[in-house]
Amino acid sequence: MSHIPSFGVGTFRLSGQVVTDSVRNALDLGYRAVDTAQIYGNEAEVGRAIADSGVARGDLFVTTKIWTDNYSRAKLIPSLQDSLKKLRCDYVDLTLIHWPAPGNGVELSEYMEALAEAKARGLTRRIGISNFNIALTRQAIAVVGQGEIATNQIELSPYLQSRKLAAFLQAQGIQVTSYMTLAYGKVLKDPVLAQIAAKHQATVAQVALAWALQLGYAVIPSSTKRENLASNLLALDLKLDVEDMARIASLERNGREVSPEGLAPQWD
Repeated sequence: MSHIPSFGVGTFRLSGQVVTDSVRNALDLGYRAVDTAQIYGNEAEVGRAIADSGVARGDLFVTTKIWTDNYSRAKLIPSLQDSLKKLRCDYVDLTLIHWPAPGNGVELSEYMEALAEAKARGLTRRIGISNFNIALTRQAIAVVGQGEIATNQIELSPYLQSRKLAAFLQAQGIQVTSYMTLAYGKVLKDPVLAQIAAKHQATVAQVALAWALQLGYAVIPSSTKRENLASNLLALDLKLDVEDMARIASLERNGREVSPEGLAPQWD
């Protein structure tokens, strides 16, 4: 696949048989992109689901993320090789630096160079970043070169729209991947989204996901329920009108859910 799929299944906070079943169900329903991370502790279970699915590796888009403990030049590539073993893959399609972790003791230039080296060795087809602000994204581009960073995976929902960062990324040709598009489920109770959902005979989750997709973002919602995985996928067919998009734009409230101390940057 030459591009990042717009719709994938996330595996954050899922473990054991639960994550295996979730990924297996998603692949069975037609998902072809799977997002995991070293820190999730579920790469082996994700790998089992992929192996059992019968879907050809070339038809899948697998993403993992390097954890902060593995940012040093000595550790990054061995840690990715370990991830590949767990995932039962010869390569991943995308590898991200999970958090900028400014106080981590490893310079950005060191981990970005190591990530570029992983790509040069064929361990990953693409490289990218996650939770980077504009300044750090600029620094990352300076290290690996324009056009090398495939995506910045960021928390983004109707309550946290990060318009300045998203506009910058899109201007740089960097795909915006939205995680926690449903804000831990908080947006599911939103009356404005409920009205839009009723108008389209859709679910609120479908509306939030369709909103992100229409802005050009990729989404990676997770679910343990097969019916929700199936329902979420229908967001691809939901077309919101200009009025719907304007109403959702008005929901911005800087509602950030995740900003771990020592890992997060100064947000834009």
